[in-house]
Amino acid sequence: MQTSPYYLKGSPLTVRLNGVVGWLARHGFSLLGTAEMSVRGRKSGRMQRIPVNPHTFEGTQYLVSARGHSQWVRNMRAAGGGELRVGRRARTFTAVELPDEEKLPILRAYLKKWGWEVNQYFKGVTAKSSDEEIVAAAGDHPVFRITVTQ
Repeated sequence: MQTSPYYLKGSPLTVRLNGVVGWLARHGFSLLGTAEMSVRGRKSGRMQRIPVNPHTFEGTQYLVSARGHSQWVRNMRAAGGGELRVGRRARTFTAVELPDEEKLPILRAYLKKWGWEVNQYFKGVTAKSSDEEIVAAAGDHPVFRITVTQ
């Protein structure tokens, strides 16, 4: 029996707050580095927008899905890239999903920076967790290395 990939759907309040954060980014107000990401829908073909926390680790940018295998993750896998926007500044990017064995240092750094916001989605795993605990959680949290092309 195959289990479904981990995904924690946002509460109505979270969805509303994400809408506000996305609106702010779209209008030029980034909260602690947030941006609005647009990615083409794999079924609809329409651009889907969601606020994200682009994470820089050792000079490379990443997108981490704290909530798991969400719709934006599935769309990114199909599209291979998208756009990050803060105000009028839009940056097109390509994305490559990392295998679980490469995620440990990125997830630890991500949890150090964004843990106050995302720890609740990591089932008790924090930046202070052991390497083994973070590696065990890696499969539930897709990570994409992004390369800005414009």
